[in-house]
Amino acid sequence: MTPSTTGLGPGALLCVPMLLPLAVTGLAAAWGWRPWVARAHVLAALGILAAGVTLAARTTGGRTLAVGDVLRADALSAVMVILIGAVATIATWAGTTFVSDDLERGRCTPRAADRYGMLLPVFLAAMALAVLAANLGVMWAAIEATTVATAFLVGHYRSRAGVEATWKYVIICAVGIALAYLGTVLVYFASRQAGHGHGTLDWAKLAADPNGLDPSVMRIAFALLVIGFGTKAGLIPLHSWLPDAHGQAPAPVSALMSGVLLPVALYALIRHRVLADAVDPAFTRGLLLTVGLGSLAVAASLLLAQRDYKRMLAYSSVEHMGILVLGVGVGGGAMFGALLHLLNNGLTKGVLFLCAGNIHRAFRSKLTTEVSGALRRVPASGALFLAGFFAITGTPPFGPFISELTILRAAMRGDQVWVAAAFLVALTVVFLGMGSTVLQVVQGEPRSGREATDFRDTAFTVGPPLVLLALVLMLGVYIPPPLQALLHEAAVALEPGS
Repeated sequence: MTPSTTGLGPGALLCVPMLLPLAVTGLAAAWGWRPWVARAHVLAALGILAAGVTLAARTTGGRTLAVGDVLRADALSAVMVILIGAVATIATWAGTTFVSDDLERGRCTPRAADRYGMLLPVFLAAMALAVLAANLGVMWAAIEATTVATAFLVGHYRSRAGVEATWKYVIICAVGIALAYLGTVLVYFASRQAGHGHGTLDWAKLAADPNGLDPSVMRIAFALLVIGFGTKAGLIPLHSWLPDAHGQAPAPVSALMSGVLLPVALYALIRHRVLADAVDPAFTRGLLLTVGLGSLAVAASLLLAQRDYKRMLAYSSVEHMGILVLGVGVGGGAMFGALLHLLNNGLTKGVLFLCAGNIHRAFRSKLTTEVSGALRRVPASGALFLAGFFAITGTPPFGPFISELTILRAAMRGDQVWVAAAFLVALTVVFLGMGSTVLQVVQGEPRSGREATDFRDTAFTVGPPLVLLALVLMLGVYIPPPLQALLHEAAVALEPGS
C-alpha cells in the first residue's frame, strides 16, 4: 500500500462510501421523508461517486489501498464504486420527484415514503461494503444485506403483486445466497488445507498464492458460487425473481437494482473466478461460458413474447448479465470489454427504467395493449426510451456497441468462433423482441389506459435519464484516457498470474 500524502487518508476514504449513506439513513429515521432529506440522498450518492474517482486516482499503477484486513480497494473496486456513485446520483435525483408524486397521488403512504428514505441509503452502503471488503466472507454478508434492504423497497407500493414479488425475491435469493455461503465455506476449507494458517478468506492473500488450493474442492466451490451469486445477478437457473421484482419496484429502485446490484453480485463472482481460474481454468471458463450463453438464450426467447415493458427491461438485464459472464469466461481482451460493458449497462438501464417509470406515471399501465403513443403523450420520455432501446441493444454510436464488439472480437481471436456466433444470434433475437415491444409503446396514438393521469414531462423528470444517456453516448465515441487506463489495469489484474 502506498500511503497518501494529501487529502483523505486510506481509512477515511474507504469508509466514506458506507458512512455517508448511513448518516442519511439516520436523518431519515429522525425526520422522515422531507424534501431536504431527499436532497441529502443525492449528496450522499455524489459523495460515493467522488470517493470512487479518488480511489481510481490512488489505485493506478497496481497500487492497493487497505485498512488492515477489513477494507481494501484496487482498480476493480474503484470501477465498482464509480458505477455505484454514478447510477445512485441519478436514481436519487429522480427519486425526489417519484416519491413526492406518489405521495401527492396517494400511491404510497407517508410511512412507506419514510421507509424508502431510510432503506435506500442502507442499500447503497451495503453495495459499497461488498465491493470494498477485503474478506470474501464480509463481501458475502454485505450482498446478503442488500437483499434485506431491497425486499422492502420492492414492495414499496404494498399492492398484492408487489407483496408476491417481494416474497419471491426473498425466497429465491435466500436459496442463492445460501449456496454462495456454502461455496465461501469451501473456499475457506481449501485455503486451510493449502496451508494458509488456520484458513483465510482475504481475497488478496488467496489471489497471491492460489496454486495450493485443492482443485476438486475449488471446482465444487466455484459451481456453488456461480449458482449462488448468479441468482442475485439474475443468471440462470434461478433468475425468475428478477422480472417480478423489477416490474413492481419504484423506477429509481429498479434502476439501481438492474444497473448496480446485479453487477455487484457479478463482482463477487469475478473475485472468486480469479482463484478458480488459477486452479482449473478449463472448468472455470467452460462453466462461465455455459451460464452466460444459457442466460442469453433464455432472455432472448422470453423477450420475443413480452408485452409488459418493465418486465421486458428485467429480461434485458438477464441478457446483459449473460453478456458480462460471457466476457469474463472468454477472458483476455474480453475482460476489458466486460468491465466497459458493466459501466455501459448500468448507465443505460438507468435511462430505460427511469423513462419507463415516467411512461407508467402517464398511462398507469405497463402493458403494450394499453400503452401507445408515448412519443405524443410524454415526448421527451418516449424519445429517451426509444434511444435507450437502441443503446442497450448495441446500436452504434452508443457505448454498449463498443463493449459488445470488444467481447465479440476477443472471442473470435481466441478461437471461440462458436461462442461469437451464438452471441450474434442472441443479440439479433433480442433486438427483434425488444424492438417489437418498444415500438408499440412509443408509436401510434395515445390510449387513455385504465387510469390515465395528467402527468407530463418536466425538467426534473427528464433531466436524470438525459444525463445518463449523454454519458452512454460519450462512451460510444470517446472513452476518457484515465477511465480507459483504469479499466485496462483492472482487466489485467484479473488474469491469472498477473
